[in-house]
This record gives sequence, C-alpha cells and structure tokens, in this order.
Amino acid sequence: MENANASAQVLSKPERRNLLVSVGMSWLFDAMDVALISFVAAALAAQWSLGSQQIGVLTAINSVGMAVGAACAGILADRFGRKSVLLWTLLIFSLASGLSAVATGFVMLCILRFISGFGLGGELPVASTLVSESVPASERGRTVVLLESFWAGGWILAALIAYFIIPQFQSGWRIAFALGALPALYALYLRRKIDDSPRFVSQQQVKREKLTLGQRFSLVWAKEHRKTSIMLWILWFTVVFSYYGMFLWLPQVMVYKDYSLTKSFEYVLIMTLAQLPGYFTAAYFIEKFGRKFVLVVYLVLTAASAIWFGMADTTGALIAAGICLSFFNLGAWGGLYAYTPEHYPTKIRTTGAGLAASFGRIGGIIAPFLVGWLISQNVAISSIFTMFCITILVGAAAVAFLGKETKGTELEN
Repeated sequence: MENANASAQVLSKPERRNLLVSVGMSWLFDAMDVALISFVAAALAAQWSLGSQQIGVLTAINSVGMAVGAACAGILADRFGRKSVLLWTLLIFSLASGLSAVATGFVMLCILRFISGFGLGGELPVASTLVSESVPASERGRTVVLLESFWAGGWILAALIAYFIIPQFQSGWRIAFALGALPALYALYLRRKIDDSPRFVSQQQVKREKLTLGQRFSLVWAKEHRKTSIMLWILWFTVVFSYYGMFLWLPQVMVYKDYSLTKSFEYVLIMTLAQLPGYFTAAYFIEKFGRKFVLVVYLVLTAASAIWFGMADTTGALIAAGICLSFFNLGAWGGLYAYTPEHYPTKIRTTGAGLAASFGRIGGIIAPFLVGWLISQNVAISSIFTMFCITILVGAAAVAFLGKETKGTELEN
C-alpha cells in the first residue's frame, strides 16, 4: 500500500521529462543572469573606473537579494504551492535583470541587482523541490542533478554573450542585461506547461492545517531535524561562499594575471564547458554510490583544484585547473540540490530547503566583497584560493560526519 501510494504521488515518465526540460530552461536563465554579472563587473571595472571593493559590492548585492528571496519563497511555496511561487520569482528576476540594462549609475545598478537576486534566489530551491517531489525515489537524485546541469548551459550562454558582445560594443554590458529580460516571456509559457507537484497537491487535499511562519521555522529546527539542519546550513554556507567567491571573480582574476579582457572571457568560456561533464558524472554516481559519496568526493577534489588554480602561473596550468574547478564544483552543486529537499516532510520541505539556501547566500554575500577587499590589500591570489580550499573541506566534513544517506528513500509526507 505504501509503495502504491508513493507511486501515485509522482508524474508519469513523459510528464517527468516535460517537467525537467521546462523547469530546466528557467534554471538555465537563472545561471545566465548570475554569470553575466561576473563578466559585466570585469567590463564595468574599466568603463566606470570601479575599484576592487566596488566590484565586490556589485557581485555581493546579488547574493543579498538571493538570501532574502530563498527564505521568503521557500516559506510561501509551502503555503501557496511550488508552481505559483516559481513563476512569480522567475518574473521578478527577469524583469529586474532587463531593467539593469538602463542603469545610469553604480547605486541604481546595485538596487536592480538586489531585486534580480531576490527573484533568482527564491526560484532555485522551489524549482528543485518541485522536481524532487514529482519523480520516484529511484530516479530522484539523478533527475535533480540533471536539472542542475541546465546551470552549465546558462553559464556557457553567458560566456558566449560576454565573448561576442561585451568587448565589441561600447555599452555591450547593457545588451547583455537586456537579454536577461527574455525569461519573462518564458514564464508565460511555463504557466501553461507545468503543474504543481503531486505530493503538494495530495497534502493540500488531505490536510488543511496552515502553519504559521514561526511554526515552520520551529519544525525545521525540531529535535528530529536539528542535526540535519545544522549539516545542511554548514554545507550550503561553505559551498555558496566558495562558489561565488571564486567564480564571480574568475574573469577579473584572469585580468589581474595580465590577460586582456577578451582573452579572459575566452579562457573562462573554456573552463565553463567543463561544468557539463561534471554534472553528468555526478548524475550517474549519485544513484550508483549515493548522495554523500558525490558530495564528499566532489568537494574534496574541488578544494584540491582551488589550490592548484591559485598557484598556477602558466596559461596551460590556469586553464587545466579552471577546468577541474568547474567540473568538480558544479558536480557538487548538483548533489547539493538533490540532497537538500530529501531531509524534510512535504509540509516544510521548501521552507527547510529555502532556509538552508538563504543561510548559504550569506556566504555568497561575504565572499565577493571579501575577495575585493583582500585584493585591495594586495593579498596574493594563491592565498585567497587557499582560503576557499579550507572552506570547502569544512563543508565536505559536515556531510561526512553529520549527514545521512538518502539514496533510494521515499520522501516523507
């Protein structure tokens, strides 16, 4: 009876494929928006004469919005449904991204990037939970990692836009941001294409109780979930801190290593291509060896790649280290999104995932600004990447010693 009930709460195979592609495209647009700011920051540094600390503020302000958005959207999605919150957050971030194209100054651009980050940060945990709740346990991890693989497509698209548009036009960065408004049109299509998750709909039909914000937060930190929440919050913080600290600064770091803006964008594009095989291998291993295996192994190898990249002093070594960094870090991200929703019952699933992601975004706020400040203090790039190496290892240790394996387990209702 339990297995029959579980199978009734997932979509059919064609529906699952449709959901993966449909939500995956919104994920691609999210990644394109995040990636563009790293390329735009490198261009604006020259055009607006921004210092390293101002670049840090510009890249960090997006994460401030993501932190607020992840917490708010997670709570709202448990109340009003995954689909409606997904669509609204997609609209918010795409419209704000499009309006960034007409920013007349640094402060205005920062405000618009905060709003864009709010929508983007809200969409990601809701999207991963929607997909996680709609597929059977035997495919859940692999499907969510494949959803995450669309992120690589967005980064590749952003890198192509940066390479072919930003350096070629006086205001190429404005064209890049204008393209970020396209997801608003996609949201209208998505509204008709997807439905809410069967688990959420089933729970709404059976249980009419509406939990308050305080009750949801208390349940996330109740005794039965406390150890899990501690582990997830540490994991999210360390992964987001290192990712946004390293990847949002990659183009600028290449410039600091005496490469031209065009060459910097070209090399980052090559590194970005390695994200796709990183996701695909993680998608395979996550169902074969489990979530903890993927997270711990890929994070440890990310840490090793960070050390290598920081110390690399030749073009070949930089590109090779950057490829490994992209491969393992993004593979770990796939495992992170698959792993997080599996720890909470349906009534607080997006709340738990959203709060963990929101806490992680604090790392995304601190890291870009911290890197800017460290560079302004003439701290060596190798020392900065050593800091990221240590941070990543802390996240790997949290999963290894506090995490539980969720491979093959049914989601709790």
